Amino acid sequence: MPALTPSVLYLDDDLLVVDKPAGLLSVPARGEDRQDCLEARVQAVQADALIVHRLDAATSGLVLFARGLEMLRRMSLAFEQRVVGKQYVAVVHGHIAHDTGEIDLALREDADNRPRQIVDPMRGRRALTRYQVLERLGTGTDATTRVALKPVTGRAHQLRVHLLAIGHPIVGDPLYTPPALAATSAAARSALARMHLHAARIAFIHPRTRVALQFDSPVPF
Repeated sequence: MPALTPSVLYLDDDLLVVDKPAGLLSVPARGEDRQDCLEARVQAVQADALIVHRLDAATSGLVLFARGLEMLRRMSLAFEQRVVGKQYVAVVHGHIAHDTGEIDLALREDADNRPRQIVDPMRGRRALTRYQVLERLGTGTDATTRVALKPVTGRAHQLRVHLLAIGHPIVGDPLYTPPALAATSAAARSALARMHLHAARIAFIHPRTRVALQFDSPVPF
């Protein structure tokens, strides 16, 4: 079992907020060697915890759990109604030209290359990401941008594919970084064997107390 220990940031009778390390699955996958995951580890100490949403294994950061089916139903509805605020931080290749912007590109699964997702304006589902540049570093092939991301929708691999589509793949992304870029970029070579994408903030109204809650996780890169 890898030494990837999640930490509990918040716990009450209804909810848990957990900080997931990069490299740990959110839920079990196919195969006996892929059963270790965040959900199993949290349930080992809190048996009634049910995962509300997921992060890719390579992504670190905040994940919300509900305690029991009723809380799961309420928080799942909050996600569907897009009243849960989420913010990610990423480091991407190149300098993003505009300080702020939106990426509005429909996505669908690439049936020939699962689990990859692709942009498809005709058959894809609408996907919208808002971004704000935090910092630009380096020059040439070593240029990178630190960027805050707010996914308005929640499609699979949305942030990763949207950033790739505008010419700025995430540093360390094992699925979407073009091989030529990974080979020539110092940022990719020094990415410390992880993807530079972190779920840094989650904010929502507590379904029982109606108190506004916000949780932040320090960016580990």
